[in-house]
Amino acid sequence: MLVISDRSDDDPVGLRTSPVPRLHLPSPLFSAEEYQRAPLVLLDDRSYTDFTLRHLPHRPGLVIVLAAPDDGTVYPRAAAIGAEAVIRADGNLNWLHLRLHDATGCHYAHWEALLTAGPADPSPPASS
Repeated sequence: MLVISDRSDDDPVGLRTSPVPRLHLPSPLFSAEEYQRAPLVLLDDRSYTDFTLRHLPHRPGLVIVLAAPDDGTVYPRAAAIGAEAVIRADGNLNWLHLRLHDATGCHYAHWEALLTAGPADPSPPASS
């Protein structure tokens, strides 16, 4: 997985303990080949402008990670670059972890942790 972020901290998009191997590069430093070959690309929303200056082609598996939860401008920007999803960095990351595992052939899945985050059984049907 390729993480595109101009931030220098260890976890710029909030993946925390995801076991999926990742390459973290700032916008100007990743190659077009790295971008195309990565099974999934996470773009830090704060690096969007520098990313668009690269004029890269649309690709499946591009996800924007939103740092500011109230930024409504992210959705048109995501559509403009062909992003498949927009997620919040501080939100529930179960969907992202499942998507990462799907993109990497499920080699890094910790199913127990991913599947036990909610109730084990569906709610009973409402009686009439």
